Amino acid sequence: MATIAVPTPLPSPAADAESLRNAMQGWGTDEKALVEILGRRTGEQRAEIRRAYASVYKESLLTRLDSELSSHFQVRSRLAFTSDRCKITIDDGLVFLHFLPVKKAMILLTTDPAERDAKLVRAALEKKRGDDKDAWVLIEASCASTPDHLIAVRRVYRSLFGCSLEEDVAASSAFQQPLRTLLVSLVRSYRCAEEAVDADLARLEAATLAEAIWRKKQPHGSEVLRIVSTRSKSQLTATFQCYKEEHGSDIEQDIDNCSSQFARMLKIAVWCLTSPEKHFAEVIRYSILGLGTDEDALTRAIVSRADIDMKHIKEEYKVRFKTTVTKDVVGDCSGYYLDILLALVGSED
Repeated sequence: MATIAVPTPLPSPAADAESLRNAMQGWGTDEKALVEILGRRTGEQRAEIRRAYASVYKESLLTRLDSELSSHFQVRSRLAFTSDRCKITIDDGLVFLHFLPVKKAMILLTTDPAERDAKLVRAALEKKRGDDKDAWVLIEASCASTPDHLIAVRRVYRSLFGCSLEEDVAASSAFQQPLRTLLVSLVRSYRCAEEAVDADLARLEAATLAEAIWRKKQPHGSEVLRIVSTRSKSQLTATFQCYKEEHGSDIEQDIDNCSSQFARMLKIAVWCLTSPEKHFAEVIRYSILGLGTDEDALTRAIVSRADIDMKHIKEEYKVRFKTTVTKDVVGDCSGYYLDILLALVGSED
């Protein structure tokens, strides 16, 4: 369930577009107004605002946001400096301040979800060596939303980058085997969206999974890949329930016992397919633990799930970590970046 508090009465898309335009004119940008509008509209409403803005002002709202959330002023030197919160470049007498966390949050929030995921996946694939968090990006895009969303991501990816997502994953040097094979299987899948479940098939495939994962400790086997990458979410939920009933443990617990990067990512795929709130609660938690904040992961998790299941994520977070998303975000973030995240997280009931 979504958690965004939409105002009543709701302004028209044209009125919101005008308010955004006014917030981005003159000296400085009214970030508070941007948060109040973009942080309190659903994804569908933001899409209508984007179209209205482009129609009236003949420019992309995303382009305008990208420009406005950087500032500059006159100096007499040349340098470059980057911190966790702000990138500063000085060139030809101008200081450019790029407010990274709030800018990324606003851009991701305003971008069409399929385009957003296509660009995030591309960034992960362009790394010379991807880590677990980069693999998360591909798994989230492939497994955490609907089959139609993945089709849209593949279509947008081809349109933006002139090549297929599946081929780029297969050719990527960012991920080693057998993980790369898993990622290719996930990004090229198309799952049935129907709720129908074949109980006999669930029992049969639960036994197949147990043989590979529980008995042989070989989660990378071809049958595991086939089942996880082709079955509907409803069918997989039934299969994993049969697995637990027959073997007395959750499948993700037995995957953990296999202890490899492949196993870690397979567990993430299982979570994203059947219980995405578990994965995203963990992403939020670990993005704010330790020294510094992983704003990329934190922003991606909150922005991408605000319209889908943030309520369930908050419930899972509270049960598992004995605190709230709001409390941890407030303790680790600040400024307009904090404001936009809190608007999307919503109230803690």
